[in-house]
Amino acid sequence: MGVYDRPAKRRLKVAGGRRNMITLKDIQANPTFQILIRRTNEYLSQLGYTEHGLRHVTYVSTMTAYILETLGYDERTVELGSIAGYLHDIGNMHNRKYHGPTGANIVYVELRRLGMPLEEICEITTSIANHEEEIGVPVNPICAALVIADKSDAHRTRVGRKTCRDIHDRVNHAITDSSLVVNSDNSTITLKLAFDTTECQIMDYFAIYLTRMEMCQQAATLLGCTFRLVINGLELIGESSTVTTLRPAAGEGLAGQ
Repeated sequence: MGVYDRPAKRRLKVAGGRRNMITLKDIQANPTFQILIRRTNEYLSQLGYTEHGLRHVTYVSTMTAYILETLGYDERTVELGSIAGYLHDIGNMHNRKYHGPTGANIVYVELRRLGMPLEEICEITTSIANHEEEIGVPVNPICAALVIADKSDAHRTRVGRKTCRDIHDRVNHAITDSSLVVNSDNSTITLKLAFDTTECQIMDYFAIYLTRMEMCQQAATLLGCTFRLVINGLELIGESSTVTTLRPAAGEGLAGQ
């Protein structure tokens, strides 16, 4: 599958013109979605997972929009990206496994009920269904931006005050600072991490994030960019890295935390 062309303002073809232009603010004000996000985080917390509540989905929403806007996508595409980012994890409310397709089905029904045009719903739900590395593939620009935004959210604030019980907690708690920088001039998307090696080793990060970083490479390629990972000033993934063909990055196993 080739790289998407990125004209100055690429527009989605939406049936029905500009009627029922649902915005991120509409989604954030919707009590149904707020309950689903809260229940998702409560469920995953019971299983010992890192934070998946409002902090996480707001971050992913913001960064998905940032990626698309910086790369020149039109205002509506950016808005749809922000909505996909905000709703991407609600399938976890039912079960962690295959939460992408599960969440896409929930979002489809709710957005149809709100009257969003079907073409826009398809962009959002396809992106949500494909954001996880176990079965997902970044197949459109919104999905690609969502993948990178989601996988970049590794930070000690996701652990909170609980005891670091496993490698996911230790790795996230060791990340003291993170930033995602999109440079449209040289077509790079760079994730920079400050990592406290007194808490755990950088190899521990790759033990749980390697397949996610591979998926980020695939996503960046679709967007016409190179994905770079820089930890403590060292570029560990970058220009010379090989990008695999578009396929699920982690096979059929259970996705990580």
